[in-house]
Amino acid sequence: MLIRALTLGLLAILVGACAHAPDQSEAVAAPESAAVSDGAIREWLLLMPLVDIHAQLPLPEPVVEAPPASPEPAPNIWHRIRAGFRLPDLDGVLVQQQENWYSSNPDYVARMVDRGSHFLYHVVEEIERRRMPTEIALLPMIESAYNPQAYSRAHASGMWQFIPSTGKIYGLRQNFWYDGRRDVLAATSAALDYLEKLYADFGDWTLALAAYNWGEGAVSRAIARNKARGLPTDYESLAMPLETRKYVPKLQAVKNIVANPGRFGLVLANVPDQPYFATVTTRDHIDVQLAASLAEMSLEEFRFLNPAHNKPVIRADGSETLVLPIEKVAVFEKNLETHNRPLVSWQAYTVKRSDKPEKIASKHGMTLAELKEANGLPPGERSSPGRRCSCPCEAKSSRTCPTCPRRSWCRRVPSPSGPSATS
Repeated sequence: MLIRALTLGLLAILVGACAHAPDQSEAVAAPESAAVSDGAIREWLLLMPLVDIHAQLPLPEPVVEAPPASPEPAPNIWHRIRAGFRLPDLDGVLVQQQENWYSSNPDYVARMVDRGSHFLYHVVEEIERRRMPTEIALLPMIESAYNPQAYSRAHASGMWQFIPSTGKIYGLRQNFWYDGRRDVLAATSAALDYLEKLYADFGDWTLALAAYNWGEGAVSRAIARNKARGLPTDYESLAMPLETRKYVPKLQAVKNIVANPGRFGLVLANVPDQPYFATVTTRDHIDVQLAASLAEMSLEEFRFLNPAHNKPVIRADGSETLVLPIEKVAVFEKNLETHNRPLVSWQAYTVKRSDKPEKIASKHGMTLAELKEANGLPPGERSSPGRRCSCPCEAKSSRTCPTCPRRSWCRRVPSPSGPSATS
């Protein structure tokens, strides 16, 4: 019975498969299933032509392997900044003018982004910690194009462009050896403190930004004038200098570019969402050039990250911070540990009334041009009595410099009482 059942099933398949077989198959009559014996079925099957059943069956669909999934793009600081935008958007001719300028100067934008790539992570971290709008991270693009060495005709300095008086109010030390306005870490903290204070005063970020550019007193007086006349006191309603009038639209233009650079025909370089630099603390005075050498960096790159140290010597007060690329920290510390020569070859010299610049330079083994370059003096400017300048030590090869107070400048380990406060 099993053979009969299987045979009948096979017969049904073959009948269908043989619909287009040669005429030979038509000469064999298909028996009626009810009257055919098992033996007859076997005989009939032997007479059937061989048919490739598998050839008649539909072919399986080819298996197409899915292409490998594209790797997820690396975390990017621009995504993080965009996610934190909170300031209301402005529109108008001034914004469009600034957008047109940036889109027409892609090289400028590229340089600005390249400089900013060193510091953006740190700035964004600080802004998010304070829960401020991330548009504030773009403000140094307006102030200095993210150049920590920037200096303006108004004597504003650094990435956040502090003038001397405001810098002192917000704790930025400024002396012969060091200008905190150019210290990326200190100036960022001071700028955010100041902006938070301005926002608390005016209750509006556009007015706070105007005050950062124009001065809080000037904005307060402009608001008072409008109130006295029954006029609105928002940013766009105040009478203000053209520079301040363009200030917030310029920030809006940069915000728009960061939000959608392709719209302006620009490409922003990838800036990883991770720190670029770390800090090390030095307890010893050290030449800027030597510090760069120990970190195995170019002098230009070292000065770019540490522009607050504006003389040939980094004068340590026991906790001076140096900014280095993360991968250079271990290199610097290892080389510093094994360095057994003097760390300093410069000293401070106070100009006497009888001194002439040529004699000062000659006494310290320098040309007059070298003396002026080391102290940032214009070619025609003369050093006045009482002014301090940087000069080479008279005994560069010794462990200590005889001309340095307490002879502690060049020592690998400072004296227990620390460096002289007058050096």
